[in-house]
Amino acid sequence: MSIEIWLNPACSKCRTAVSELDAAGADYVVRRYLEDPPNAEEIAGVLDRLGLEPWDIARAKEAAEEGIDLPREPAHRDAWIAALAAHPRALQRPILTAADGTTVVGRDADSLARIISAP
Repeated sequence: MSIEIWLNPACSKCRTAVSELDAAGADYVVRRYLEDPPNAEEIAGVLDRLGLEPWDIARAKEAAEEGIDLPREPAHRDAWIAALAAHPRALQRPILTAADGTTVVGRDADSLARIISAP
């Protein structure tokens, strides 16, 4: 099993996710998304796997600080994705994707358990 985790090492939720992955003996790859930002296509893929809209994975405070002030409407989806790609600090974290495509925003124990148990 291989998992990719987008994380910010300064984030306590990210550190918790890494600890849980380590405790489970999971095989994972770390992507420090602030140093290696995902592009718009990667963000769109994550959103499709999550079944969410881009504003659902945006951190409100950071989005505002980055000047992301877009309507939360389907007509603005591509603009949101482009803004998140340009300002990755505004992305929720951590985002984990398992080899089978299972993707979660790993901010809680249930989400982490789901990704760890993915085939």
